[in-house]
Amino acid sequence: MNESSPLIEIKNVSFSYGHTKVLNNVTFPINRGDFLSLIGPNGSGKTTLIKIILGLLNPSKGEIKIMGKTVAEFNDWQKLGYVPQKATHIDPFFPVSVREVVKMGLGVQRSLPSFKKRNEAQIIWNALSRVGMENHLNWRIGKLSGGQQQRVFIARAIVNQPCLLFLDEPTTGVDSETQGHFYDMLDTLNKKESITIVLVTHDIGIVNRHVSRVACLNQSLEYHGTHEEFCQSEVFKKMLAEGHHIVSHRH
Repeated sequence: MNESSPLIEIKNVSFSYGHTKVLNNVTFPINRGDFLSLIGPNGSGKTTLIKIILGLLNPSKGEIKIMGKTVAEFNDWQKLGYVPQKATHIDPFFPVSVREVVKMGLGVQRSLPSFKKRNEAQIIWNALSRVGMENHLNWRIGKLSGGQQQRVFIARAIVNQPCLLFLDEPTTGVDSETQGHFYDMLDTLNKKESITIVLVTHDIGIVNRHVSRVACLNQSLEYHGTHEEFCQSEVFKKMLAEGHHIVSHRH
């Protein structure tokens, strides 16, 4: 695949649940190195679009290409990491350790050579160290704070060394200070480890200093471009006029 080609090409994608239209003719690329915030109100089709990219739903129209291949042709799924909504809604008494949660992410690599399995413990530790949770390896997941749990689920998503990471509403219920540290960590993964990040949220306050590109979805694509251009756009002004709180500063 050409390094300058989009990682993901979304072309004229539409989708309906029964008679309810959710996506209408959506087209935009996700480029290598993006830190993309996919924003829009609840019910705007954001999560549905991610599920179509991941092959969990089929579009009624249009197509998705992943690294130059259609979803049907693509078979290198360990290159895509995904942290779904409500990943941290865990029974605090559920007896599973941080190590075991991250190990679940290795499930897609069962067919890899035995040296991978021999190095499993190191691979798990490495993933946890990348999100600052290596010292909690043997903790029960239910004993961690919401922010710590979210980091563990990101470790699970990146344990296979993906080149692209999707996070769906990752900071719901997490306090603002913890959110700040969380986005700093994502920024490190994006800039220092070259992981392309797609952050899905209905909270447009997440258009923060780390985001490089914005896609605004409300069934149709209302905006796609740089963070700076978004802050000057009519879409942004409309959101402000509607009373949305947006943190748009960059440092």
